[in-house]
Amino acid sequence: METHSEVQGNKHLHLDVCVADKPPHHGVTELLRRLRPQWRPEDIQMKVFTEGITNQLMGFYVGSMADSDVVLVRVYGRMTELFVDRDKEVEMLQVLSTHGCGPQIFCTFQNGICYEFMRGVALDDTLLRQPAIYRLIATEMGKIHSIKSSSNSPAEPVLWTKVSLFLELVQNSQSDPSVQQGSVSLCEVPSLEVLFKEMEELKRHLSHIDSPTVLCHNDLLSKNIIYNPAKGSVKFIDFEYADFNYQAYDISNHFNEFAGLSNVDYSLYPSCELQRDWLTAYLESYKACTGVGSSASKEEVQELYIKVCKFSLASHFSWGLWALLQARYSTIDFDFLRHWL
Repeated sequence: METHSEVQGNKHLHLDVCVADKPPHHGVTELLRRLRPQWRPEDIQMKVFTEGITNQLMGFYVGSMADSDVVLVRVYGRMTELFVDRDKEVEMLQVLSTHGCGPQIFCTFQNGICYEFMRGVALDDTLLRQPAIYRLIATEMGKIHSIKSSSNSPAEPVLWTKVSLFLELVQNSQSDPSVQQGSVSLCEVPSLEVLFKEMEELKRHLSHIDSPTVLCHNDLLSKNIIYNPAKGSVKFIDFEYADFNYQAYDISNHFNEFAGLSNVDYSLYPSCELQRDWLTAYLESYKACTGVGSSASKEEVQELYIKVCKFSLASHFSWGLWALLQARYSTIDFDFLRHWL
């Protein structure tokens, strides 16, 4: 069945198809028959992307992947609808695509989404630290942060709503017999009382910091950045956590991601010099896109640097809760707790 869904006034194609998250991925053939009817089934090739730790991502194409049209199919991870607002994700993707900052959506389906393939290479830890590239990242983030809300009322930062939701889900999961408890109980996880107390302390401290509420990616790790050497540009991908949030949170979260994912090493956290250079490029982009100049003073850079340092704790806390939930619900073979707690 084919319908057109509407999110915040924007329509998109929705197909009543469920795609299996294990090979041979039943349901994909039907998706491609609707999206690319000119493709012969025997000619279709598949590439599985293995970097993701939340969802299953596959690319389908005919001929050479380097030259041909590619349809990305993302199958949502088990129970991720508990803590990811899929309607919000579609809304954010539509906004970002309109502004040239995100991929085009081809369709949604029962348990996933199909969208445009962004050509280039996913960054690694080495590329992330190269000045020419991290300045491109800062510039792109400044552009995204300048996108205004379409709502008539001021946007509210999603941080505390999301953290409260994570805590509530952690609390509920402890009494849910269907949830995987074994591996989690072996770890030294703080009590709920401690976690709630830490959230309140963070909120009390950070709510007094004057950080603008802007459209944020909220999950900008290296593999979510695509570098196109031919164009000399970067684009961000995987916007499932995108929403309006504190400017300093989005930047601090990205700096935390310098430590890596598979082999976390906090000696790779960006130096003060790198951060200030990054923040200078960011402020130049953000100010230019918002029409308030195109240069950043040392004082402005230092002020933002301090705010970013403070929000770093909130980033660690929210992803720690996320890791606890993933450890209990996810079927993906990844040791979430070892990397975040």
